[in-house]
Amino acid sequence: MGEIQDWPLLVWKLIDHAALNHDQREIVTLTVEGPTHRYTWRGAQARAKRLAHALQRLGVREGDRVATLAWNTHRHLECLYGISGAGAVAHTVNPRLFHEQITYIINHAEDRVLFLDTTFVPLLEKIAPQLKTLERLVVLTDREHMPNSALDLTCYEELIASADEDFRWVEVAETAPAGLCYTSGTTGNPKGVLYSHRTNVLHTLAAIQPDVFDMSCRSSVLPVVPMFHANGWGVAFTAAATGAKLVLNGCSFDPAVLHRLILQEEVTLSLGVPTVWLSLLDHLSRTRGRLGKLRRVMIGGAAAPRSMIEAFERNYGVTAVHAWGMTELAPLGTANAPSARAESLDDDELIDLKGSQGRAPFGVEMSIRDDAGREQPRDGKSSGNLFVRGAWTIRSYFRGEGREAFTRDGWFHTGDVATIDREGYLRIVDRSKDVIKSGGEWISSIELENLAVGHPGVREAAVIGVPHPKWGERPLLLIVADPDRKPTRQDILDYLDGRIAKWWMPDEVLFVESIPHTATGKILKTALREQFRDFRLPADD
Repeated sequence: MGEIQDWPLLVWKLIDHAALNHDQREIVTLTVEGPTHRYTWRGAQARAKRLAHALQRLGVREGDRVATLAWNTHRHLECLYGISGAGAVAHTVNPRLFHEQITYIINHAEDRVLFLDTTFVPLLEKIAPQLKTLERLVVLTDREHMPNSALDLTCYEELIASADEDFRWVEVAETAPAGLCYTSGTTGNPKGVLYSHRTNVLHTLAAIQPDVFDMSCRSSVLPVVPMFHANGWGVAFTAAATGAKLVLNGCSFDPAVLHRLILQEEVTLSLGVPTVWLSLLDHLSRTRGRLGKLRRVMIGGAAAPRSMIEAFERNYGVTAVHAWGMTELAPLGTANAPSARAESLDDDELIDLKGSQGRAPFGVEMSIRDDAGREQPRDGKSSGNLFVRGAWTIRSYFRGEGREAFTRDGWFHTGDVATIDREGYLRIVDRSKDVIKSGGEWISSIELENLAVGHPGVREAAVIGVPHPKWGERPLLLIVADPDRKPTRQDILDYLDGRIAKWWMPDEVLFVESIPHTATGKILKTALREQFRDFRLPADD
């Protein structure tokens, strides 16, 4: 054995570090009630301890699940630390799921207490009779803003008011559970991913690296990704570990509001899904706005179009970092920080490189395998099923579900089809269920979507495979057009001509008013395939 101290990796040690060493750094919230709230990491720690003490007084014990149904606010932040600091498990519930799914996961997790924002009280009024294990509903507000409801509601501020801020955090093993997230459940019921304290701390140490978030005590961070989306990408923990300023947007995702926050709070780093950035870039284009001190955006949750990366870097001088991950990876899998080779690339080649999902940090291993399980070469061309394992990769789903996703030797099957090159750059070709199989060859729906969005008259694009009498499947391109530009079908096909192989060209382009999304912002291909299940293409002449 080595002669080093056994210092357990526990989540609450992150906020203790921030409170002790970075007490002057602010946490700024656009509250659900309206006013802007400000305090420091020391204030957050004190209130999180009060919450942990209050949970103990409610009878919550080690390993109990305590749920949140909340936006990105200072109170939600306090919940993440206070719940795990009481030895319980912080279960972040995604309010964008269907009501039936929310009911299912709260019952499946056997949550005892639920913390919710005022905006979600009407939702709880609808589903409360079906919730079997909840003993207490706590509304994240003060007495003045408590909603009128037939439900038995507890006021958060009153709950913690009489609790002790000198509460001693509950000591548990670093392998004890600290957090619980459920997948979005596009097919079947959502499945739970149970994170340990160790998982969250190791993930934090990886994420703050220069090649990933590049976060420090000098950073001002705006996570537009909600805390209920894939563990909030761990920003509640990375910001504490580094002592960064944390800017929380509450329930507002309006691009004008986000733009104002970026400027007023001197945000240097922001994180979000592509739909957020598309809206912001559109707002900046219309208002001729600039981005102040913003230097880095993390783009994840879905593939980032080349045009988006190009716009941030060339028009606004902001480094766009394309990332990939999953709830099952807590969620960091890769981030695209260019290697030393990038210094020899011209601007166009560098943008192409940044369009990939990047490389895995230490702590994540990746493997590409064919359907027979044979390892594929790392040549950037050979595609196959993507498997991962590592320090924060799921070992099994909560309650032992989904065993078919794991190999005997410990690898997790992600469901993605991808390539990896010799330098470790991952490029997601498609989800295995979304790739278009045409004449025995594969067409990437993701690549077609990202190219189509580069057309100035396209707001959003989706591609699905539809039956074809000769080729099996062919691509159908669905476009949400910019109403001010109104491109035609031929405009879109002309734009794609020369940018893709001839046989990849969509057989049809349809204009739609909107495209459905999952609860985590991805295009909901299952709904599109159902909507267009009777769509047929003519046979070739």
